[in-house]
Amino acid sequence: MDYQTLIFDVTDGLAVVTLNRPEQMNALTTQMRAEIEHAFTQGAKLARCVVITGAGSAFCSGQDLGDSGASGAMNLERTLRDEYAPMLRAIINCPVPTVAAVNGAAAGAGANLALATDIVIASENAYFLQAFARIGLIPDAGGTYTLPRQMGAAKAMGAALFADKISARQADDWGMIWQAVSDDTFDTHWRERAAHLAMGPTAAYAATKTAIRASWGNSLEEQLTLEAREQGKSGQTRDFKEGVMAFMQKRSARFEGR
Repeated sequence: MDYQTLIFDVTDGLAVVTLNRPEQMNALTTQMRAEIEHAFTQGAKLARCVVITGAGSAFCSGQDLGDSGASGAMNLERTLRDEYAPMLRAIINCPVPTVAAVNGAAAGAGANLALATDIVIASENAYFLQAFARIGLIPDAGGTYTLPRQMGAAKAMGAALFADKISARQADDWGMIWQAVSDDTFDTHWRERAAHLAMGPTAAYAATKTAIRASWGNSLEEQLTLEAREQGKSGQTRDFKEGVMAFMQKRSARFEGR
């Protein structure tokens, strides 16, 4: 795909998707949603970790209300079903680790775009805003699913109803994201963390994601069965054999992702 709204780069097993509409605070359009879906699908094939971040001062300000059709007559149900849902599935179902490097404002659907990834690392100058109530809407782009699971029902309800800004540090303290880091070290830090994932045991990461997500709907017995099945698969990988050998030889493992 000839990307028009983002930059897609793959280097050393790491795919970086950079939302590239800085003048519009990387607001989401129909085209951008399609390109994000495509980039994550390609990233899963070409890399062992996929990162999404924003160009300029913002991560993503949410839906571009100036996009074609974005008016009072906009068919929100169709847009969410046909455009947002495929994009979010490409991120959530991505078989390799996904990271959101939140460099600035993450508002509305932009906040929930970040929360759809496995790991969220935010600069301390960033913030998260469930802005939907300000315009008479409910949180969408998966927000009603991810928020209560990541920060608890009480915090999720407050964030949705009050539509207050949540600082990166507060989001970290509440368990909404993995980590808030200083502005000075943000870029270096997320790149180091993403590179670590890109060099890790990719198949085991995929199985870990499957098991943790399934736990919400499983009984203990179902989860124990799932763990046994996924661990059995992981134990047959070359990475497991390399990990054991590295441990015995007291050296760092050199995982191949297989």
